[in-house]
Amino acid sequence: MAKKLSIGIVGLPNVGKSTLFNLLTKQQALAANYPFATIDPNVGIVQVPDERLKVLANLSKSKKTIPAVVEFYDIAGLVKGANEGAGLGNQFLSHIRETQAIVMVLRIFENSDIVHVENSVDAKRDLEILLTELSLKDLETVDKRLNSIEKEVRSGDKSAQKNFDLLKIIKEKLEKGETLEQFAEEEVVKELQLLTSKKQLYLLNGSLEDLKPELKEILEKRGGHYIVVNLSETENLDELIREAYKTLNLISFFTTGEDETRAWTIRRGALAPQAAGEIHTDFEKKFIRAEIIPYEKLKEAGSWNAAKQKGWLRLEGKEYEVQDGDVMVIRHG
Repeated sequence: MAKKLSIGIVGLPNVGKSTLFNLLTKQQALAANYPFATIDPNVGIVQVPDERLKVLANLSKSKKTIPAVVEFYDIAGLVKGANEGAGLGNQFLSHIRETQAIVMVLRIFENSDIVHVENSVDAKRDLEILLTELSLKDLETVDKRLNSIEKEVRSGDKSAQKNFDLLKIIKEKLEKGETLEQFAEEEVVKELQLLTSKKQLYLLNGSLEDLKPELKEILEKRGGHYIVVNLSETENLDELIREAYKTLNLISFFTTGEDETRAWTIRRGALAPQAAGEIHTDFEKKFIRAEIIPYEKLKEAGSWNAAKQKGWLRLEGKEYEVQDGDVMVIRHG
């Protein structure tokens, strides 16, 4: 099955995480026809809003429409000392390893009826607690690996030496409280599933009036995407989903026919064989070529056959970079 986009929801207790998760699980029915295996109770599934799906389904008279989806993992409320197991700390941290990104929920609204675990509303302090806990957990992971590969380094293993040197640099960064996004593609970082190497998105729970300039400046300096949403007043999470797509540099391509019209998620810059691999792993290995038309051109033509007659379908090979909105038919061996 194709990989799903998964995001861990992280935050201190009473910041709006449960409200967010309830909104997500309420929307779960929207993606009910997505062929999932069993889903943990702490996973909410939300379809990626995309008007193009409906248009394509109508053109193809499809029996089914299957949207791209995002899985949100609800992680137990984080408190100081989580890296050492305080609260449900270690459980929280093991869940988040599996996700591709983290949405940090920060409370910016004031409400004396809703007690804050730190006794005051201060999103800057909360952010520091969250980042510290993630960094300390990563430090523990990196230290364990450094200890375990020292023997291999002494035996002259060049690959172990390379990893050892890189982990030393990573350790220094973590000790300074820096994130590891720049190392996200390194094999050893992927293998260790380091938490601070994951893309971060900030959901500020409250209104624009609650957003203090100081916090805005910190988030912008960190290069983080953030959205301001009053969770108690919204039912629409489209902006969060779209921002998650942008943060992770993702796009959608489509397959369409009488049986189903479906949206697929890939990283921007992916080549045609990788897109084929999202549909089925064998398709990537046995890829021959792809028949492609941009969504707008197919919509204009009114049908696949009409587009064919106009000569609007293109045959593309292994080097083709898939564009957002491409409608594809994969030819494979």
